[in-house]
Amino acid sequence: MRIGVPKEVKNHEYRVAITPIGVHELTAHGHDVVIEQGAGVGSSIADEEYVAAGATIVATPEEAWGTDGGPGAPDMVLKVKEPVAEEYHRMREGLTLFTYLHLAADKPLTEELMDRKVTAIAYETVQLPSGGLPLLYPMSEVAGCLAPQVGAYSLLKAQGGRGVLMGGVGGVANAKVVIIGAGVSGQNAANIALGMGADVTLLDTDLDKLRMSFWRYNNRVHGLASSRLAIEQQVTEADMVIGAVLIPGAAAPKLVSNELVSRMKPGSVLVDIAVDQGGCFEDTHATTHADPTYQVHGSTFYCVANMPGAVPNTSTYALTNATLPYAVALADKGWSAACVADRSLALGLNTHAGQLTNGPVGEAVGIPAVPLDDVLTS
Repeated sequence: MRIGVPKEVKNHEYRVAITPIGVHELTAHGHDVVIEQGAGVGSSIADEEYVAAGATIVATPEEAWGTDGGPGAPDMVLKVKEPVAEEYHRMREGLTLFTYLHLAADKPLTEELMDRKVTAIAYETVQLPSGGLPLLYPMSEVAGCLAPQVGAYSLLKAQGGRGVLMGGVGGVANAKVVIIGAGVSGQNAANIALGMGADVTLLDTDLDKLRMSFWRYNNRVHGLASSRLAIEQQVTEADMVIGAVLIPGAAAPKLVSNELVSRMKPGSVLVDIAVDQGGCFEDTHATTHADPTYQVHGSTFYCVANMPGAVPNTSTYALTNATLPYAVALADKGWSAACVADRSLALGLNTHAGQLTNGPVGEAVGIPAVPLDDVLTS
């Protein structure tokens, strides 16, 4: 198979879909890998490293996508972030696209993938029998670790915040950090916020996750069963709120209303890790690393849709570690046989031949989805 890796074009997105180690593995399986010139520079990976691992460097995104009209167009494109509008024309019928898609919050992209008859497999909906999301896990770790850091910066008075130090000092209260969602990103956010000295409260409806955090943090993180009233009480007392709620493939529930934000402390900060899935705050809208925050009722919202892009070297290696076995399977077997052989990978299939194949995405965007098994057996 011929595999294309274009340079990411989203605002301040410095990650790349594969490392030289990944290239070496794919070429060892007999596949050709073409990488757009400079695609890895933002992750501190030079073109020469890819060439040494067996890749071919191409000069243009058209060559990496296979829309240049030349021979040998890639059968599969590996990316990090979902295609943006300037990339839509590069998608074509019969292409297998393996990347983060987050279609539940992006109806236009969903329609483009269907209209262009792309076989699109989303990292974030590949799901293990245990319910785990192996390709979302590493970026959830990174985003969770980043959330208290960016939140602490936004709390500085010079940034419009309350002027509260996360760890306080002797005789002065620590910052109160409330994290909604005790999954991968929430647990990592709790770990970093606790390490920064904050007073941390973790809310979730899953008591097993709260019990795990009890032992993990030696009861130093307050674990509360989440409810509308519990969220209201905790958010109004918080200096920082981190939204870390995830329903695989579906739009995130809106748990913090505009009215509730109006009752928060002036200068408080809200970081929405769930922004890729639409966000779990009512007033969330996606921002960029170039312009990451905005004000709502005197509180600062940080809603960057590609948070891990801020630490691309770490993120790129962590992502390739997770995606590579699936990329090899797709290249070795083709998308259909690979999905039939691995139900977890099959759950990542979002569109094929003009059809939407993910039920939760269909509900979120208002487009009927066909049963996944019908597509796999046709």
